Amino acid sequence: MSIARKQPNKKTFDIRQLILPISAILIVAYFLAPIVWQVLTSFKVNADISAIPNVYIPKQITFEHYISLFQRRPFALYILNSAFVSITSTFLCLAVGAPAAYALARLRLWSEKIILAIVTIVTLFPAVLLFLGLLEIVKALSLGNNYLALIIPYTAINLPLTILVMRSFFQQLPKDLEDAAKVDGYNTFQMLWQIVLPMTFPALVTTGILTFISAWNEFIFALTFITRESMKTIPVATAQLSGASVFEIPYGPIAAATVLGTLPLVFLVLVFQRRIVQGLTAGAVKG
Repeated sequence: MSIARKQPNKKTFDIRQLILPISAILIVAYFLAPIVWQVLTSFKVNADISAIPNVYIPKQITFEHYISLFQRRPFALYILNSAFVSITSTFLCLAVGAPAAYALARLRLWSEKIILAIVTIVTLFPAVLLFLGLLEIVKALSLGNNYLALIIPYTAINLPLTILVMRSFFQQLPKDLEDAAKVDGYNTFQMLWQIVLPMTFPALVTTGILTFISAWNEFIFALTFITRESMKTIPVATAQLSGASVFEIPYGPIAAATVLGTLPLVFLVLVFQRRIVQGLTAGAVKG
């Protein structure tokens, strides 16, 4: 009696296995396409930029658009202006928002729900609707062409988000550490500064980068409240780039300015990439 040999199971091709990688590739390509286009345009000569049909890959690489940014206008100063305003507002947001979030997470306040409701409403409120009111305040306080006209609104607008994000992290910290610190004689400020904040450093980095990007990219307030050329920020300076004539649109310099304005953000994210992932992962797990 012969025993029939079992035939090995042949693996069947399942098209569903390709859906996820193909979808990921398409999503990445969708978001990277404008960035790649801007980078390529910044290195194209004017003939390739205005050519019909479009020249996707530059036939000749030039750095003329980057050089012209620094020769015709003080673009390095614009970068420093944006960095100063963004860093200052980010620092103020974290310095004020972290203690406020800790108080809402740990202290039992009778008005806690009311405060959280107000903070949430302010977070959802469009910042552009505050423009006219802020304009009157800037006029009344004579803050025109003053960095405080940008730092104060940026801090106020981003502060509610900072409080909400940091509060969610503080709520998930074990209270045993804080109880032990109280036994060792730590007061609330020492406990926050020496124990709680170091444990939530990834959350601080993530929140700080979100605040920094928001302040770095803001346009309406910077356009209106700052008119002095030496105090303008990158978004305003980029929008006000002009060509050799009234009818010429400087696509090359605009693309170069966009790339230079994006590089600090990319560098910031790459430097703190591990901290950002830790903060987002912890927030997702705790949420």
